[in-house]
Amino acid sequence: MPIAFVFPGQGSQAPGMGRELAQAFAPAREVFEAVDETLRQNLSRLMFEGPAEELTLTANAQPALMAVSLAVMRVLEQEGGFDLKSQVALVAGHSLGEYSALAAAQSLDVPTAARLLRLRGEAMQKAVPAGLGAMAALLGAEMAQAQAICERAAEGPEGTEVVEAANDNGGGQVVISGHRGAVERAVALAKAEGIKRAMLLPVSAPFHSALMAPAADAMAEALALAELRPPLVPVVANVTAAKATDPAEIRELLVRQVTGTVRWRECVGTMVELGCDRFVEIGAGKVLTGLMRRLAPEAAALSVGTPAEIEAFLKTL
Repeated sequence: MPIAFVFPGQGSQAPGMGRELAQAFAPAREVFEAVDETLRQNLSRLMFEGPAEELTLTANAQPALMAVSLAVMRVLEQEGGFDLKSQVALVAGHSLGEYSALAAAQSLDVPTAARLLRLRGEAMQKAVPAGLGAMAALLGAEMAQAQAICERAAEGPEGTEVVEAANDNGGGQVVISGHRGAVERAVALAKAEGIKRAMLLPVSAPFHSALMAPAADAMAEALALAELRPPLVPVVANVTAAKATDPAEIRELLVRQVTGTVRWRECVGTMVELGCDRFVEIGAGKVLTGLMRRLAPEAAALSVGTPAEIEAFLKTL
């Protein structure tokens, strides 16, 4: 059964994440300590104890979610004897999870991933003044329908504004992003078209839209200086839904990802086409596992983020 490891994105964070791992396993503690030291912040205490409002800040949530995913990986490898290169066919991550996937595949080391994600979070937050942008979920909409709604909603009373598909999560779940007025018009149009549910999301910036161009520029500079090695196994990239192994290409894809659509439905389709019939979500939460059951119902999907889940997964091998 070819296995794909998938890594969660923002929204999977919750106070208490990683705490059991740190209590149970020295390799997990080492990952958390390395991230704390790199960022010069006691991020692990924020992860273990909260408060939720501070953990949810983009600049904290992004490196924190990576840290939990990599803590799980280190425990699997060092305590469970797991070998990614021989036991996993592909890796992929949802948005920031792509950095976790690359770190798991040893393309990035953990301190570099932590630094890049802290910068990415800060740059995304700064790219658009507060209140100017918004995101919304269209539930019950397919990608083509959502794109058509965005095209109509972009035309506002003061000219054309940005609104575009940010995440194609599949299963009738598309997230849109852009100028607040345009996003609000898209929500109204979606409701008028009878889409099951259309709602604004409680996010602080219009991620994965053209409005993130300043953040993409900041990431281009940082990634040009970062050391990337060929990953041990191919990564299926968000913006192409295709395999990537070349460090120069991966750099370019990570820059494009800041403003580009997360093509998660197609990423899963690619992994299934390439033979993967077992998907393991590595890290906090079970968001991707839930999506996987809709996108690839014939495949096995499970989450591995706690000591009990690690033990159960290792027994299945």
